[in-house]
Amino acid sequence: VMVGGDEAAFQLARPLLEIVGHPERVVYLGASGAGQLCKVCNQLVIGGTLAAVSEAFALATRAGVDPAKVRQALLGGFAASRVLDVHGGRIIAGDHAPGFKADLYAKDLRIARDSLSAHHSPAPVSAVVHQLVERLVASGRGGLDYSALAQVVFELDEDGR
Repeated sequence: VMVGGDEAAFQLARPLLEIVGHPERVVYLGASGAGQLCKVCNQLVIGGTLAAVSEAFALATRAGVDPAKVRQALLGGFAASRVLDVHGGRIIAGDHAPGFKADLYAKDLRIARDSLSAHHSPAPVSAVVHQLVERLVASGRGGLDYSALAQVVFELDEDGR
């Protein structure tokens, strides 16, 4: 639970927030808006990781290496992450039943783009992720889980088109 706002109000609300989220995962971030900014940061990290996992699996597939075994090996090392674990499994299984719809993720990435711009913060990786997600949505797959971003990566040719 990512919280911004008056700290005294946060302390009053904390017991309720700890019911919603695990006590160690309720984080006060500062003034009003800080929680929203943290959510933006979260979405940027997920998108970048999801795109990299998708690229890794596309490479493995094109090279004739089983992406499920690549995932297994990566989960045992420094590349391990919740995105690789959860969404990597979904990608391999081809299970893109919506958990978090790509349409909603595209909206979050537009908010992220606006936040990055407002704070004059460069975002080369996020710009590419945003393009991939917009392509997914434009293709009529916005109702799928955002892990379907991998489908777009798998469909790209060697020139990235």
